[in-house]
Amino acid sequence: MAGLIANEWVKLFKRPGTYVMIGLLLLVVCAFAALSKYEEGKKPEQQDWKQIVQTENSAYAKQLNEQPEMTADRKEYLEEQIAINEYRLAENIPLSTSEHVWSFVEKAGDSLQVAGLFMIIVAGGIVASEYTWGTVKLLLIRPVSRFRILFSKYAAVVLFGAFLVSLFFLFSTIVGAALFGLSGEPVHLTFVNGRVVEQNILIYLIKLYGMKSVDVVILATLAFMISAVFRNSSLAIGVSLFLLFTGPNLTYLLSMRYEWAKYLLFAHTNLLQYETGEVMVEGMTMNFSLLMLAAYFLAFQFFAFFVFAKRDVAA
Repeated sequence: MAGLIANEWVKLFKRPGTYVMIGLLLLVVCAFAALSKYEEGKKPEQQDWKQIVQTENSAYAKQLNEQPEMTADRKEYLEEQIAINEYRLAENIPLSTSEHVWSFVEKAGDSLQVAGLFMIIVAGGIVASEYTWGTVKLLLIRPVSRFRILFSKYAAVVLFGAFLVSLFFLFSTIVGAALFGLSGEPVHLTFVNGRVVEQNILIYLIKLYGMKSVDVVILATLAFMISAVFRNSSLAIGVSLFLLFTGPNLTYLLSMRYEWAKYLLFAHTNLLQYETGEVMVEGMTMNFSLLMLAAYFLAFQFFAFFVFAKRDVAA
């Protein structure tokens, strides 16, 4: 199995387009860094961090008092933010008022969809291209099961996606350190089990990038399934990219009128909604979203492997 995956990896990096995608990914980080540096130079004189925290708490308390109709999730989020700010003041943990390496890496994560876009392109073409180039027969006549062949291709897609995200994170850290310095908050304050805890900033950022990668992994799996079932890379890539950019908005519009929207895929791809308290459909939980994502993932994989295993070699 390892040999099959390595073979797919080598084939992937023999394509010039792979290096173009990597170059574009690094260019996006550089462009974002240049914009952040420009905006940093336009910021007014730094304020006292304690005053900023106290102002935030006043704003949160005002929202709680003036918006009694807010959802329970949003109310809980605001109460947690107040508790975190009070902990910061009590323990004298400064809030950074200027850009630093870790704040840049966190903000750069908003552009992580670029890596996801490239992952979807690879997933949409990795099976269909074998039919397009006429090399699928050479694969299927080998003394290797079709399951292992298809699994090796999907594993290569996942590894390529992980490579892109890791490269994005590492390059953002290097660029951020070069432009904004290594100073900044060493910890991230979060609310866990009814109390404020201090979390290592690096662990928090890795978790953040992981949560932001969920939607593209699911959509890459969808693209992989369409590629295997319909043998059409254009269809696989087109449908997946269309859903990547429009799926969440359409689901949000449906969730405003129909409770069954909570069973749609894009009600769950943004796991950060549980961090901000702005849950798409009230009553959803993290465990429910993980269960729904697992169900969709298994469904996509079942169709991909079932159809690929049953298809005639001459097709």
